[in-house]
Amino acid sequence: QVQLVESGGGLVQTGGSLRLSCAASGRTLGGYTMGWFRQAPGKERDVVSAISRGGTSTYYAESVKGRFTISRDNGKNTVYLQMNSLLPEDTAVYYCAATQKLGPLSVVVTLNRMDYWGKGTLVTVSS
Repeated sequence: QVQLVESGGGLVQTGGSLRLSCAASGRTLGGYTMGWFRQAPGKERDVVSAISRGGTSTYYAESVKGRFTISRDNGKNTVYLQMNSLLPEDTAVYYCAATQKLGPLSVVVTLNRMDYWGKGTLVTVSS
């Protein structure tokens, strides 16, 4: 079992920045491909970004490319999502998730293929 706890959400103005953290316990995070998802009110949960086990490969949704950066520190059992140039449409609950499945990130890191989920952290971007 892997327990995931997100932190770092909050209220920020348009153009601002936040860094989300996802701390894992129970098992070493290095054995998992990690993803960040988000769910806005009334919308489906969608993938935002993903990172391979060793951190050498990353994936970003088109809507966040160039603004968000995913990273991980396996020694600290933590995954991060640095979010810059935030927009009101980035407002959502952000979830981190882990999977042991292998393959291209865009294929593996999907809603129904993740093995473990955190409870989410709310990000609100005011206009």
